[in-house]
Amino acid sequence: MTFGHRYRNFYVILGVDLFFLIGSLYCAHLVRFEFKIPPEHYMGFYRILPFVLFTKIMCFFFFDLYRGMWRYTGIADLMNIIKASSISTLILICFILLRYRFLGFSRSVFLIDWCLTILFIAGFRVCVRLYYERADTDQVGQSISQFFSGLFKRNNIGTKNLLIIGAGDAGEKICREISVNAALQYRVVGFLDDNPLKLGRKIHGIPVLGYISDIEAISNKVKANAVLIAVPSANSRQMRKMVELCNKSSLDYKTIPGMGELINGKVTVNAIREVDYRDLLGREIIKLEEDKIGAYLNGQTVMVTGAGGSIGSELCRQISRFKPEKIIMFERAESPLHAIALELKNGFKDAKVVPVLADIQDMNQLEKAFTANLPQIVFHAAAYKHVPMLELQPWKAIDNNVLGTKNLIDISSKYSVAKFVFVSTDKAVRPANVMGASKRLSEMLVQSQNGCGLSQTRFMIVRFGNVVGSVGSVVPLFKKQIQSGGPVTVTHPEVTRFFMTIPEACQLILQTGAMGNGGEIFILDMGTPIKIADMARDLIRLSGFEPDDDIKIEYIGLRPGEKLYEELITEGENIVPTRHEKIMVLKGIECELKRLNGEIDQLAHLAKEQQAEKIISKIMEILQEYRQASH
Repeated sequence: MTFGHRYRNFYVILGVDLFFLIGSLYCAHLVRFEFKIPPEHYMGFYRILPFVLFTKIMCFFFFDLYRGMWRYTGIADLMNIIKASSISTLILICFILLRYRFLGFSRSVFLIDWCLTILFIAGFRVCVRLYYERADTDQVGQSISQFFSGLFKRNNIGTKNLLIIGAGDAGEKICREISVNAALQYRVVGFLDDNPLKLGRKIHGIPVLGYISDIEAISNKVKANAVLIAVPSANSRQMRKMVELCNKSSLDYKTIPGMGELINGKVTVNAIREVDYRDLLGREIIKLEEDKIGAYLNGQTVMVTGAGGSIGSELCRQISRFKPEKIIMFERAESPLHAIALELKNGFKDAKVVPVLADIQDMNQLEKAFTANLPQIVFHAAAYKHVPMLELQPWKAIDNNVLGTKNLIDISSKYSVAKFVFVSTDKAVRPANVMGASKRLSEMLVQSQNGCGLSQTRFMIVRFGNVVGSVGSVVPLFKKQIQSGGPVTVTHPEVTRFFMTIPEACQLILQTGAMGNGGEIFILDMGTPIKIADMARDLIRLSGFEPDDDIKIEYIGLRPGEKLYEELITEGENIVPTRHEKIMVLKGIECELKRLNGEIDQLAHLAKEQQAEKIISKIMEILQEYRQASH
């Protein structure tokens, strides 16, 4: 089936080429004789036509014109067309000179035919490529630079031979960028792909050498020094297999991010990075309703609290794609705020970036920030989230997570913010620790604003689990333990967690902002929960070691406030489907003021006095579902 499809495409290309070659020779006669071909030259045209077609097609075969993948036509293919046309024309001239002494033939016809052959054959292949891709505005400049770089040999000293896994769009773009940038010090020697239709074909003159499983033999054959995994659509099983094969080949390997991580949607060499655990999750690309997200973000003033954190900073990047009028980055940590401000100013020239070094616990600072900027959309991502730390100092959870959120709710209502999106956590469901309880109290405060009819602002909540790579997540800890030679410490062999990547979480947060009417709790589809012990083993293998042999895994028992598994839905909440397959909405008790009336003030007083036991007792009074996990 696949080979039949492949040969069908070949016959189509061959047929089109024959048509253009006949047309080229005929048009050459028309041009030469000013569109009035003498009868004797008509006879000469028909006499030499079979030999012309045979000679040119053979030359095209010799120069691999039928092994290229024309959706990736480049300068290398153009040079092959010029070479094949030139050689075939020289053969024709020699043949006619020896056989007919040019009697009855015009010499200029063959020069015109040579030009038209190049124009028609190259033009057809360029049209195929344009059909498959939307030309970027900078493609002409890239093609010109690629042409001139091909005229002069680059210095190969220190250049590494690179194999690219994936002969698709991503691999082609990386290959093209490497070919025009000598500073990268890479030379692409081949592609690997499991699609049999691509085997033996060429991209920019570089062959698809074989299947991915043949990487060890092929890398030895072409003397490859490094491998790039350029398959952004790979699922977890495929990525694990590729990583395993790369490890067996003893080659350095890197990857490009999935499409969800590419903020501008473009694959570039700058996006290449080390293979990380998030790649092994194999999450699907999120399909965003970009028109609806753009409708509420474009041209608006947007505030992000906790803008220097993992979620907050990625939210700022994702929001910038939709061209807001202004991004207010509210953060109390100076260094991360400075870093994300510089990144956005360099990467998104059109957006006005306003870093605000301030604390959500300080109402005066919030007042000044809102007065000066008048935000229309607020994403509240600022929070304390380290479970063991907040178990020891529960007053900080109240001060920052609960009272800080209340401050932000009050100021947002005062200044008539249009939408307020609160970033919550699965730890708020039947909380077993202070951190989760503080987030549940915050959820109740947020949900009550619309449920009790207190505000015109549309308040909504997004609840999800652990985020791979975020500050405080288990992955950075495991990496440090592996780098130091182990052991890797896991709390319990059966402990499981939901995981998603930072870009995925932020994209879904933006999506919920487009869907919410106020008062909802949106639940992100977290997929299948993952055992932390399995994650530890994957990270050890990803680092080039074998678990239990090279790096030991030790079980140290559950930490204070830690549960064996997390949940996303609490009792009394009913799931309602939404128009987005990755998002559910929960409709539970919406007006919580009776439970919260006066209780938050008492918690604030206890937090000020730093009375840990009384704080926990008071939380238990408010939240009947809160039960501390055994320490």
